[in-house]
Amino acid sequence: MLTPQSIQNKKIIVLVPTHNEGSVLRQSVEPLLQQMPLQVVIIDDGSHQPAVKQVQGLPVVVLRHKVNLGQGAALQTGITYARKANADYVITFDADGQHAASDLPALLQPLLRNEADIVLGSRFINGHSNSVPLFKKGILHAARFINYSFTGILLSDAHNGIRAFNKTALDKISLTENRMAHASEILFLIKKHRLRYKEVPVTVRYTRYARQKGQGGGSAIKILFDLLLHKLFK
Repeated sequence: MLTPQSIQNKKIIVLVPTHNEGSVLRQSVEPLLQQMPLQVVIIDDGSHQPAVKQVQGLPVVVLRHKVNLGQGAALQTGITYARKANADYVITFDADGQHAASDLPALLQPLLRNEADIVLGSRFINGHSNSVPLFKKGILHAARFINYSFTGILLSDAHNGIRAFNKTALDKISLTENRMAHASEILFLIKKHRLRYKEVPVTVRYTRYARQKGQGGGSAIKILFDLLLHKLFK
């Protein structure tokens, strides 16, 4: 169990990449601030209305890309910030309201027990997949085996944005895939650097807003194309 003593003097940074999330961003961030002592860093990836306006008055750091570069690029900006800030643990957290702030302790526990360098959230462990739309579930299961064919790592979930890194992983994770293929690139880096990894069950909430913004078949094809380029030229 996570206790105040276990995280005492530990610097925990939560990275929240965002692009045009509007008021949903504030609704996603506020529960994070009610968790254990941590710093929330929002990376505004060229939103039409600057994210700083949506979170005005909240004790957060906002970094901003002048133009939209993609979620992978936003996360790398956050990772660079976290390194400079000498973070002990870093958590990535989507801005669209799908993730639950209450899952953060479960993500951190394997790191605190030194069982893993990176912890990956999974919506398919312990029966958490019941709310996943059927089409989405099919795409995610296919993506698992696509990832496995390229990386040799077979996870129960694919492209889940909630993860946690310790210092070892933070130093090794440098993303070059600017868009959604960054999730698969992380697996390449896990294998390349022999990082210890573990999956833990997390909740993914499929609100109407999240469904409208979710990845469709076209996005899955684009991710596959990016993976092919990564495999061929890196």
